[in-house]
Amino acid sequence: MHLLPDEIRHASRQLGPGLITGAADDDPSGIATYSQAGAAFGVGMAWTLVITTPLMIAIQMVSARIGWVTGRGLAATMCRVLPRWLSLSLVVMLVLANTLNIAADIAAMGEALQLVVGGGQHGHALLFGALCAVLPVWFNYDGMVRVFKWLTLALLSYVVVVLVLHVQWATLLHQSILPEAGAGSAYWMMVVAVLGTTISPYLFFWQASQEAELRQRGQALEEPINSTRFMREHLARIKLDTQFGMGFSNVIALCVMLATTLTLHANGHFDIQTTAQAAQALKPIAGDFAFTLFALGIVGTGMLAVPVLAGSAAYAVADVFEWRSGLDHRLGEAKGFYAVLISATVVGTLLDFTPLDPIKALVWSAVVNGVIAVPIMAVLMVIGSRESILGEHTLSLRHRIFGWLAFAVMLLAVLAMLASSGNTS
Repeated sequence: MHLLPDEIRHASRQLGPGLITGAADDDPSGIATYSQAGAAFGVGMAWTLVITTPLMIAIQMVSARIGWVTGRGLAATMCRVLPRWLSLSLVVMLVLANTLNIAADIAAMGEALQLVVGGGQHGHALLFGALCAVLPVWFNYDGMVRVFKWLTLALLSYVVVVLVLHVQWATLLHQSILPEAGAGSAYWMMVVAVLGTTISPYLFFWQASQEAELRQRGQALEEPINSTRFMREHLARIKLDTQFGMGFSNVIALCVMLATTLTLHANGHFDIQTTAQAAQALKPIAGDFAFTLFALGIVGTGMLAVPVLAGSAAYAVADVFEWRSGLDHRLGEAKGFYAVLISATVVGTLLDFTPLDPIKALVWSAVVNGVIAVPIMAVLMVIGSRESILGEHTLSLRHRIFGWLAFAVMLLAVLAMLASSGNTS
C-alpha cells in the first residue's frame, strides 16, 4: 500500500526530537569509531549495535518522558533529586566533553571537505564553526527542526555506500555471529568505545529539553496538555519517535561498519584513526563515488551534530542557573543560553588551531562521556520511578528493567576501560 502525500506529512510530523537525537549520535566522531571497528575487526563487532539498540531506546525514552511530563530540562529536574553542587559538577563535565567533541567533529568536517574540494583544512573548519554557531541563533525552533530533519538525510549516504559495494550477506552474517577476533584487550577496548559512542549523555539532555520545549509551546497555544487523552497520544508519539530515531542511528552505524569491513578490513587496512583516513583508504578500493559519498556524509552529520552538542550544553547550564532557554527565544531574550551555545561552538572550533590533537580530543571526550553517563543514567532511572515528579506517568516495570540494564552495561564498560588503562600503565 502506497502512502499518500498527506499521510507521509503526518508520519513525518510524528518524528522530531527522537529522530534528530538518533541522527546526531552518528556524528563524525561516532563515524570514526565505527570505521575503526569495521577496519580492525570486520563485521565481528556488529553484535555491539544489536545490544545497544534496545538500551538506547530505553534510556532515551526515559529522558524524553521526563522532559515532556515535567516541562523542564533534564538538569533542572536533576536539581530536585541531587545536591546543587553535584548537578553543577555533572553539567560542567558535560560542557567539557561536548566542547572536546565539537573540536573533533569540526576538525573531521574540515578534513573531509578538503579531500573533496581541496583548499585549506583550517579554512573549512572556520566556515563550519561559524555556520554551526549562527544557525541556531538565526532560526527559531521550527526552523531548526526543519533544518535538522533535512540534515538527517546525509546519513543515507552510508547506506548508498554499502549498496554500491558487493556484499556477500551469508558470509557476513556468519562472521557477525561467530567473529574471528579473540577476546584480546584491543578487541574489548573497541567494544567499550562503541558502547560509549552510542550511548552519550549529551543525547539525554538534548532530547529531554526538546520535549520540554514542545510542551511549553503547547501550553502557550492553550492545548489540553494535562488531559489524559492528550498525554497518552504524546507519550505514544515519544515512543514511536525514539524507537525510529535510535533504530535509524544504529542502522547507519552498521552501514559504516559494513562499508569499512568490505573495503578496508578485507584489503588489509586495519589501523584507521580518523574518518578522513577511512575515506582516503576507501577511494582506491571502492572508487570515487563511494569515497565522495563517505566524505560528504561526514560534513552533513557534523552540521547536524555540532549544534546539538552545543545546544545540549546550553540547555543544561541554563537549567542549573534557571536562565531562560530555548530556540524559540531571540538572542536578547535568552542571553545566557545562547552565550553558552555560541561559546561551546567557538571554543571547540578554535581548539583545532592549537597543538591539541583532535584524536586525543575525541578520546578524552569519550572518557568523560563514559564516566558521567553512569551517574546521570542512575539519576534518570530514579527520577523515572518517582511519582512525586512524574505522577501517574512513571516508568513501567519493563521500561525500568531495560533502563537499569542500560545503566549496568555502561557501568561495566567504564570499569573495563579503567581496568584496561590500569593494565596498560
